Amino acid sequence: MRRALTNLRGMTTHEPARSREQRKQDVLDHLEKDEDAWVSTASADGVPTLVPLSFVWDHGTLLMATRRTNPTAVNVTPSGQARIAVGHTRDVVLIEATAEVIEGTDLPEDSGDAFATKLDWDLRGRSAWVYLRFTPYAVRAWREENELAGRELMADGRWLD
Repeated sequence: MRRALTNLRGMTTHEPARSREQRKQDVLDHLEKDEDAWVSTASADGVPTLVPLSFVWDHGTLLMATRRTNPTAVNVTPSGQARIAVGHTRDVVLIEATAEVIEGTDLPEDSGDAFATKLDWDLRGRSAWVYLRFTPYAVRAWREENELAGRELMADGRWLD
């Protein structure tokens, strides 16, 4: 959704930049309501992989699932690093996160229930699949150029004031 306005002269202008508090709330709304994200990981030898995965915002982390043999799950093991993008190019949420692989049998029941309820997909007990838990340590969000200066919302795993 483009946030552009047209003035009386027919010129396009953009909404004013959001406050940090509003951006944080908008990010949290995305994380609660959105279902899909782009996830980027890299293999041990640096080959990047970018895939869409469905997620649930669970206890301050993004919980996703994929087949254990897929590059995303395999790539999580060597470095534990990932980048995740939520939203579209005019309302970006960019997350840097540490990642861990969780077997379905090791997933806390409330997390598995949240995943199954939101996405109508329960993978617990399916050995070909694993869950991936991404813990954010940096979050940036912006809509237009006028929000680039204040786009950093989380650093070192803590929301900024």
